[in-house]
Amino acid sequence: MAIIYKIVTAQEWAAALAEGRFLGSAVDLADGFIHFSTAAQAAETAAKHFSGQSGLLLVGVEEKSLGDALVYEISRGGALFPHLYGPLATALAHFARPLPLRADGAHDFAGFFA
Repeated sequence: MAIIYKIVTAQEWAAALAEGRFLGSAVDLADGFIHFSTAAQAAETAAKHFSGQSGLLLVGVEEKSLGDALVYEISRGGALFPHLYGPLATALAHFARPLPLRADGAHDFAGFFA
């Protein structure tokens, strides 16, 4: 099972749970798709877009559950990133766990990836 990851604020996820679907953050909505990361990309994504930000969750979703709406596309540095073209049904999330912030401002991904 291949899991991909979305970093969201706790408030964004609470709103998504109330509606049953996540439409995306402001950046996602502007870009027209929901940005995801692989396990190998998640820490870099956090550092680039969420450095020093507390109150975040890491949401894990099995990529196969997203069907054809999930597309891997070239992004920064030529890497392929998973992008979801459509809403994310919150029921598809395997987990949504707090993403701890270390004293140095980086996020602690210990224990998330097997």
